[in-house]
Amino acid sequence: MTFEQQWIEYDYNPFVLFSSSGKVLSLNAEAQFLLGAITTEELFGIASTYANHSYGFKTTFLELDLGRYKFFAITVGYENDEAIGIKLYQVPSFKLNKPKLGGESANIYALVDLCILTYSINSKIVFKKDFDPTIPEVIIDSNNFIKILNKIYSCFDKNEKISTKIFYRVGEHVKFEDKKYSIFSVEISSQSIDEERVNELKVLAANTNFYIDIKKKITINIPMITS
Repeated sequence: MTFEQQWIEYDYNPFVLFSSSGKVLSLNAEAQFLLGAITTEELFGIASTYANHSYGFKTTFLELDLGRYKFFAITVGYENDEAIGIKLYQVPSFKLNKPKLGGESANIYALVDLCILTYSINSKIVFKKDFDPTIPEVIIDSNNFIKILNKIYSCFDKNEKISTKIFYRVGEHVKFEDKKYSIFSVEISSQSIDEERVNELKVLAANTNFYIDIKKKITINIPMITS
């Protein structure tokens, strides 16, 4: 691998080279993680949509959400009808400038169950759970986690049912102090959401080391730090 090829391989931004039929010809390491979140067909469709009408390169600034990834621009280029390349410029999804999460070793299922039990007292809400049982005990700030989770449930308390999902994010990681950690998520969803309480949640989350992804669902993304 040449020096130039190494720059592409280890670039923080995903790069994929497609054939004219949409087959992946080459991709860098970051693009492998991206293609764990979306399909090859979706990414090829984006490349085709934003390609220049004639040969050459075109950069487009846009807000693009693909899985947990957020991008602020893409460059699409092709010099012939045989291949087309796309590079996506990534907005950091996780606040890597923050220090590694502090706290103590805790069972994430027990913490979530505690919040559900507390919140369900004197409530008619039905709580549905979908838990991946393979998440180990992790180092976590239990107090702040419980505060955030309770606030998230309050965002959905006008619904009849609230779903909670705990799952491992395959192929995704976050780096602290030059060490990579796998990621798992606690995702809460329901039919409608209270926007005023979402704003309160954003303020609360800003004062912690937790990364909260807020869309129609609210997700807490947590590094799997076990020691």
